Amino acid sequence: MACSNDHPGHQDEYTDAMAHEHHNETPVANQASDYEPRTGVSVQEEVIYGSAAGEELKGYLAEPAEIEGELPGVVLIHEWWGLNDNIRMMTRRLAGEGYRVLAVDLYDGEVADNSDRAQALMRAAMANTDVGRLNLSEAAAFLSDSGVSKIGVMGWCFGGAWTLNAAVSLSEKYDAGVIYYGRVNREEDELAQIEIPLLGIFGEDDGGIPVEQVNAFERTLAQLGKELEIHIYEDADHAFANPSGNRYNAAAAADAWDKTLHFLSRHLK
Repeated sequence: MACSNDHPGHQDEYTDAMAHEHHNETPVANQASDYEPRTGVSVQEEVIYGSAAGEELKGYLAEPAEIEGELPGVVLIHEWWGLNDNIRMMTRRLAGEGYRVLAVDLYDGEVADNSDRAQALMRAAMANTDVGRLNLSEAAAFLSDSGVSKIGVMGWCFGGAWTLNAAVSLSEKYDAGVIYYGRVNREEDELAQIEIPLLGIFGEDDGGIPVEQVNAFERTLAQLGKELEIHIYEDADHAFANPSGNRYNAAAAADAWDKTLHFLSRHLK
């Protein structure tokens, strides 16, 4: 299903806003990039999880070492850099909390190491939203076929916007969604199609995702009777939860992670 925000002008505007936020940045890891899973992770591997536009979809799968009964699953969507080592770390970290986690790739195997390349990759992906939605549908089917009990979807930045896309057009595939500072300015008729609970994590100082847009999003979903939990962190910028980014805020990131785990546990376990 096409949405009004699939219009090329809307997509270019969003891509340009993210390029402004990340101007001249590069993904540089800090000590937080070495987070170890809380419990053992036995599976850490590249997988083919489906196909779209005649191409194999390749992602990264992790699952906990100790499994009792059915596992819940989570689809992770990378930020604008692509499926890099930071996203693989977060995949293992979440798997250590008792989830089968699939990190998808919406950049066809490419990873950016500078803002110009990331902008080009994001622009190409945002111009092909039908393929992106098929990608996320295939990811959900892959986890469902592996025997998971419920499936969440979660992403940061570019991936946060795609989490909302999934909530709008693929609610039948997912059971909950976590949006980290992704675009949320959508039309009311689109938001009315959301049938899953959402958690939104945002930074007060984020120029690309203004607080005013977040507040409007929250009001609209409340009027529509949708289940939404929003947290806006003071003194936190865009991408504040990315330990390989230039704006990492350790305190806000830690609190947001705790809220994420609580939300996922409540809705998926």
